[in-house]
Amino acid sequence: MEQTIDPSLGPVLARTGDERAVLSSFLDFHRGVLLRKLRGLSDADASRRLVPSATTLAGLVKHLTLVERNWFPTLLAPEPGDVYLNSEEDAVASFTLGDQDTVAALVEAYERACARSREVAASFDLDHVVPHPQLGEVSLRWILVHLIEETARHAGHADILRELTDGECGAI
Repeated sequence: MEQTIDPSLGPVLARTGDERAVLSSFLDFHRGVLLRKLRGLSDADASRRLVPSATTLAGLVKHLTLVERNWFPTLLAPEPGDVYLNSEEDAVASFTLGDQDTVAALVEAYERACARSREVAASFDLDHVVPHPQLGEVSLRWILVHLIEETARHAGHADILRELTDGECGAI
């Protein structure tokens, strides 16, 4: 049986678009998938550990919020006091939940970080290059591809955790 693809999905709409439209639509698609994994979950369900690591649905959103801030505003358009976080402690802390880390608060912070990332990315050409503390130099194009990969990978983790939580699975 042939399955049709929802034509309203960003990557489908951008299938003949320019490079920026394609990259941006795939990143936004995976950002949306991640947020859909939290839809309808209680704070307790979203923060429940279901795998041996400390990875939780809520923790994934908290981590990707830091990733968005790190790669877009902090790297491309830093403000006074911005520090690129890349230590092992920073990585652990990005998944660690506190009492204030409710589903609503995490979703709001992630949506704000993504909006800021879109704003920053829109102000530069894809060929714009910035120094990176570990990699030397990176272009906006490379950052977008990296964020697509990282967000998609964690959205896949979120899909597994959601299925373990209540049986829900799938990208849409």
